[in-house]
Amino acid sequence: MQILFANARIQDSTMAGPVEGHVLVEDGVIKDLAARHVAAADRVVLDLKGRTLMPGLIDCHVHVVASMMNLSANAQLPDAMAVLRSLPIMKGMLDRGFTTVRDVGGAPFALAEAVAQGLAVGPRLIVCGKSLAKTGGHADLRPRQDWHEANRWRRNFGALGRVADGVDEVRRAAREELREGAMFIKIMANGGVASPTDPIAWQGYSEDEMRAIVGEAEDAETYVAAHLYTSAAIARAVRAGVHSLEHCNRIDAATAKLAAEAGCVAVPTLVTYEALAQDGPRYGFPPGSIAKIEDVRGAGIESLSIMRDAGLVMAYGTDLLGETQVRQSEEFAIRARVLDSAWIIAAATTIAARLIGYEGRLGVVRPGALADLIVVDGDPFGNAAILATPERSVRAVVQGGRVHRAAL
Repeated sequence: MQILFANARIQDSTMAGPVEGHVLVEDGVIKDLAARHVAAADRVVLDLKGRTLMPGLIDCHVHVVASMMNLSANAQLPDAMAVLRSLPIMKGMLDRGFTTVRDVGGAPFALAEAVAQGLAVGPRLIVCGKSLAKTGGHADLRPRQDWHEANRWRRNFGALGRVADGVDEVRRAAREELREGAMFIKIMANGGVASPTDPIAWQGYSEDEMRAIVGEAEDAETYVAAHLYTSAAIARAVRAGVHSLEHCNRIDAATAKLAAEAGCVAVPTLVTYEALAQDGPRYGFPPGSIAKIEDVRGAGIESLSIMRDAGLVMAYGTDLLGETQVRQSEEFAIRARVLDSAWIIAAATTIAARLIGYEGRLGVVRPGALADLIVVDGDPFGNAAILATPERSVRAVVQGGRVHRAAL
């Protein structure tokens, strides 16, 4: 099947500026940016009338199985219920123009396969299985008075993580996740907002434990992503070989430079702290977690300029939970307060594609790339904030050469 995007204003982050043309897609792949505007058998023609045709968006920090803000309750959902609750979350992401997402804790490989086989409607999924944390760390959701086994829910579909301690145990846990289809490994290297017993500044794994996990990931030709906030924890993770640095709200200039020199990628997720502060109490976010939000929320905006000035590459991420998942696109407007729009779009396209291992195949509009595309009213490369309201700005979404939705 062919799709011809006629009269398109074509742009991606590798181009010096937009070009006018007719883009031909065939069998899920971009074939030509200067095709003839003619009708043909088995060809759908979409006249964009000068609208922007750009790569589909990539969110590098999501939890598609987190249908509830209370992650302990989410982990205890019956599997059938948890699966069904994840389906509208994924469809909503695709509706907003996110044709690929990286799930950093929770979604199993089987869910990625279900999407790839057309059994579920949603973005292409890049998954890590369950995230790894130490006892009392960010994936240990037991309240202080709970003495039951920490991993009693870890096999549940709705569980985002698992607990593992010590070099041998974390090595085994990483191997298990990789065997089950993890495309990278996620660890908890700082305390977190959603977990009950770990202050934000608490360190997660020791360097020896992290090096063991990094070694297992490298042996499997992949990398480690780490939940992080403080400079001390970020520096420890960088020394241990962690590649993807999630959140980084309390990073300082020296640590940002260290991470940049090591070739790391940061994934800020500022919208989630706005959502947790504004919506958390009414959607069941635990009171103890609410109290921890301001430890990281206020520093978030400043972290963007610190990382930008240090030359630390940033990918797009959101980290939303439960009912706040609908706010996914608001991250564009938050970043636009500090960063240039071209940087923001690159974070959600070319940079994100490189991080997930799809460089040149996603995040670009060029012959040979996968046909993950969106049609946008206006110029997001000049004003990325217009993507914060996808119900108005995103007029069509195409994934793998199939039109998911179009309102042209």
